[in-house]
Amino acid sequence: MSTNVELLGKGLKYLGFLIFLFIASPITLTIGFKALKKFENTPKEFLSYAILFAAGIFMIYTIYFAFKTFKILLKAIFND
Repeated sequence: MSTNVELLGKGLKYLGFLIFLFIASPITLTIGFKALKKFENTPKEFLSYAILFAAGIFMIYTIYFAFKTFKILLKAIFND
C-alpha cells in the first residue's frame, strides 16, 4: 500500500486553495451584511443584495470544493 504522489500533490494544491476559500467566504458574507445595513433604503441597496447572493454561492462552492478535496486526498493516501 503506497501513496500516489501525483494525486497527493494535486490534493495539497486543492487544500491550499480550500484554505483561502475558508477565509474568503465568511468575509464576503460579512461584507454583504454590513453593506446591507449601510445602504438601507438607498439606491445602492441592490448592490448589497448582489454581494449577499454572491457570498451564498461562494459558501456553497466552498462546501462542495471541501468534499472534492478531501476525496482526492483520501484516494491518494489509501489508493482506492
